[in-house]
Amino acid sequence: MRMAMLLVIFAVASMSGGCATITSGESQSLSLTTQDTDGKVLDKATCTLKNDKGGWKSDSPSFVNVRRSSEDLTVECKKDGQPDGFLRAISRAAGGMFGNIIFGGAIGAIIDHSKGTGYDYPDNLPVKMGQSITVDRRDQRQPPDDKTQKASSN
Repeated sequence: MRMAMLLVIFAVASMSGGCATITSGESQSLSLTTQDTDGKVLDKATCTLKNDKGGWKSDSPSFVNVRRSSEDLTVECKKDGQPDGFLRAISRAAGGMFGNIIFGGAIGAIIDHSKGTGYDYPDNLPVKMGQSITVDRRDQRQPPDDKTQKASSN
């Protein structure tokens, strides 16, 4: 009986994977834009994005699908006649990761951490040529909740 119970627990744990793995997936689409030294929109800069899960190249502006990771994402953009632009996007734990920890899914939290699915980057990567900047999801503006919208519409 005891062995059967252990097999059931193991099967449920291995099938459930991680909460964020199920809800978020391994990649995240990010908006990449570039500005020249005067702050004007700059098209066709060639950008390289990197983290410990891989590297991606794209011309600006674009949406780039990157693999999520617990490590920060670095972005380097180049264009003739412009100084290079650098950006670091801070990786932050996503809500699914906290759900795993709170509800006892230690195995799921470990899976989400190792795959990177328990983390998010800021949605926007605004590279400024000639500068090195850091963007953080904590600073990203969150949409107002229903209560705020109702209160402001009265």
